[in-house]
Amino acid sequence: MKTLKEVIEKAKIVSKKRVVVVGAEDNEALKAVSAAYDEGFVDPVLVGKKEIIEENLKELGREFDIIDAKTEEEAAEQGVRLVSSGAADIVMKGLIKTSKLLKAVLNKEWGLRTGSVLSHVAIIETEALDSLKIVTDGGMIIKPTLDQKVAIINNAVELAHSMGIETPKVALLAAVEVVNPDMPETMDAAIITQMNKRGQIKGCIVDGPLALDNALSEMAAKIKKIKSDVAGHADILVVPDIHAGNILGKSAIYLANGKIAGLVLGAKAPIVIVSRADTAESKLASLALAVLKAEK
Repeated sequence: MKTLKEVIEKAKIVSKKRVVVVGAEDNEALKAVSAAYDEGFVDPVLVGKKEIIEENLKELGREFDIIDAKTEEEAAEQGVRLVSSGAADIVMKGLIKTSKLLKAVLNKEWGLRTGSVLSHVAIIETEALDSLKIVTDGGMIIKPTLDQKVAIINNAVELAHSMGIETPKVALLAAVEVVNPDMPETMDAAIITQMNKRGQIKGCIVDGPLALDNALSEMAAKIKKIKSDVAGHADILVVPDIHAGNILGKSAIYLANGKIAGLVLGAKAPIVIVSRADTAESKLASLALAVLKAEK
């Protein structure tokens, strides 16, 4: 896939999914699910303060199912229970603190735990790239351990499969492409690469450490004499920490005039958490990604 529009088109041909907007008083979230409804790939269920939601829907000229909830905690529980019971497929964050939503997602009794860690994936599109790239994790885990990096890779690989990438190529990013004991990220990358070769990480090809230029540019990899199936062709870029992921994702937008969509993975259902700064197309693409993931 080269563009987020292709993601949206692909979502239209799978079965329609039910998305629960938690804290649906949020106008931006309402506009996003309304657009996705028009495209034909979601049915929204809105959870939150009913009077406010109804008022906002009137302005949009819409009528969707509403579940009244007086507090953020109540909205989070009702929304998550809908998904855990099988009555809905996707969770979307509206006007609610992310921490409160995720607390409900991780509830031991009625939440959406799977035993995996939750991680964030950002899908970026820029004119400079020949295909969409998955960047992870720039939104959830501050400084992942080796085990967490493996879980982050597994989450991203599952998403790549749902996008139609059969054997995604995974680049473990660092500042250099050689193992340096003074740079723990390079040590982790070498270990995880070996784990993949021995079948401990399946469904993908992993290589690292790789600097960003070697991961994305075949010419840069050739100049540095890097022999790798991943170098120059990476589908998934695994960053060493949340700062690198956040900066890489935002630089694609603000330095390269690119587009971005994102999801939180690792729960029983995909979680859409969009930023107010995201464009309408980005929000629509995030919902489309969630639909593809929920289809698998």
